Amino acid sequence: METNNLLDGKKVLVVDDEPDVLESLEELLSMCEVVKASSYEAARDLIKRDPFDLVILDIMGVSGYDLLALATGKNMTAVMLTAHALTPENIVKSYRQGAAYFLPKEEMVNIASFLEEILEAQQKGKSTWDNWMNRLAGYCERTFGAKWQDPDKDFWDKFPFY
Repeated sequence: METNNLLDGKKVLVVDDEPDVLESLEELLSMCEVVKASSYEAARDLIKRDPFDLVILDIMGVSGYDLLALATGKNMTAVMLTAHALTPENIVKSYRQGAAYFLPKEEMVNIASFLEEILEAQQKGKSTWDNWMNRLAGYCERTFGAKWQDPDKDFWDKFPFY
């Protein structure tokens, strides 16, 4: 996925309480119309008022899971992007609560590629999580250890779900 044609002109809401993250994402997604929010309240109001093609949510500091519920309730594609809440449990929780994807902030530099993949999967009627293991299982093993899936073995044995 060398081109960003699927992202061109998409309206993307980016929610994070760290100004540098908001600025970086705006630069990385320059092909999109990026709207930034640095608080739960601002993001909530934007989600309620405006349609977005994609919503990128931090978990900590902005009540990301509450915003996820609002976004998915309006059929918006939401991606969790986090550093502090980077745990296997939050990956599972994000999936179960309707997130289209879960990304560690360390992978933020590749955000356009991940979002392209999500949009492509949606166009093809596939799960947005189809390629998640291929792209991030190695990262998770390095970060959490070889047995990172063990606490939710039943979940991971059936992952991805269709």
